[in-house]
Amino acid sequence: MTRVRIDLNISLDGYTSAGQSPENPMGEDWASLMALYTSTRTMQEQVFGDTSGAGTTGIDDSYAAAYFEGVGAEIMGAGKFGLHAFPDDPDWKGWWGDEPPFAMPVYVLTHTAPRPSIPMQGGTTFHFRSTAIEDVLAEASAAATGLDVRVGGGVNTARDFLLAGLVDDLHVAIAPVLLGRGNRLWDHLRGLDLTHRVTTELAESGTTHVTFTR
Repeated sequence: MTRVRIDLNISLDGYTSAGQSPENPMGEDWASLMALYTSTRTMQEQVFGDTSGAGTTGIDDSYAAAYFEGVGAEIMGAGKFGLHAFPDDPDWKGWWGDEPPFAMPVYVLTHTAPRPSIPMQGGTTFHFRSTAIEDVLAEASAAATGLDVRVGGGVNTARDFLLAGLVDDLHVAIAPVLLGRGNRLWDHLRGLDLTHRVTTELAESGTTHVTFTR
C-alpha cells in the first residue's frame, strides 16, 4: 500500500534553512544544519557519488538509507527544484545536475505550469503541476506503482501536506545546532502527536530522530 512520507532536517529551535539563492540553492544555513547527516556513508554515496565507502555509519546512516528505500515518486516545491533561480529560462533544468539523485518521476509544484516535462539521465523525469496537492498526490501515487510517495520539500510544501492531513510517515532529524532564523516547521501542527504514533531515537552525533507514524 502506498504511503506518503516526509523527511526533514531542522535545528534545535525548529528552523529549516532559508535564504535560497543560486549561490546557496539549499539556503544559507544548509551546510551547518546538514553537516552530520551529509557526512553519512549513504548520503555520500547516494547524493555525492562517493562509492569509496567513506562516511559515518550508525543511527544517522540507517535513517539516511531508509530515506531512499521503497519510494516510487516524489513531490517537491518549485524552490527545491530551483525554478525561482531562473524562472524565465526555458532551458533551465534545475540545480540537480544532469543526473539527479531521484531516479523516479518527480512532480514539481509551481504556478508556472503548464510547462514541458524534463527527462534526465538516471531515470528522473521532472513533471510540473499547478493543480491542487490532492490531485498531484493522486497522480504521483499512480506513478509510484505500489511504492511510497515522498514529499521532498521544501518546508512550505511539506507543511501544506501535513496541514491537509495527507502524510502517513514524518521523520524529522533535529540537528544539535541553533539557527535563530529560517522557516519554522511546527507552527499550527498541534495534534499531530494524537493522530500519529511518535518515537524518538538519539544518534551518536547528537542528532535526535523523531518519527510520526499514522
